[in-house]
Amino acid sequence: MIIIIGAVAENNALGKNNNLLWHLPNDFKHFKEVTSGHHIIMGRKTFESFPKPLPNRTHVIITRQKNFLKEGCIVAQDIGKAVSVCPSNEDIYIIGGGEIYKQSIDLADQLDITLVHQSFEADVYFPEIDLKIWELTSESFQPKDEKHLFDYTFQTFVRKK
Repeated sequence: MIIIIGAVAENNALGKNNNLLWHLPNDFKHFKEVTSGHHIIMGRKTFESFPKPLPNRTHVIITRQKNFLKEGCIVAQDIGKAVSVCPSNEDIYIIGGGEIYKQSIDLADQLDITLVHQSFEADVYFPEIDLKIWELTSESFQPKDEKHLFDYTFQTFVRKK
């Protein structure tokens, strides 16, 4: 199964200047729990926003740069090649950024979204979730608290048959 995972603001904002717009520790924990042990596909800029490769995951980096290499990572030139290097019998997680989400939303079977209940100024946005194509199958609201400045909701969408 191909799963897109990401945290998205109410106005579909994802980030600005290659940085996230919020800090939600429980979202990071959720991301780590569901992606650990799996292949994760991302664009080069998303990869470069990490201080180091994420542990216990196989990184597949999409870039048009011909000589881009990162030790311990797989490099692909497009989303099709990136998916093709992943095991077909395992869940694959697409983790961003915005352009990779746009290129892969038609390939995805599921969306694992953390909806941040706020709008932000951004330079990267998530594609519109078309409810004619996607069905919301679960959601769990999380109120803001001393560690989370914004309310947020974990949502799962599956592609309608």
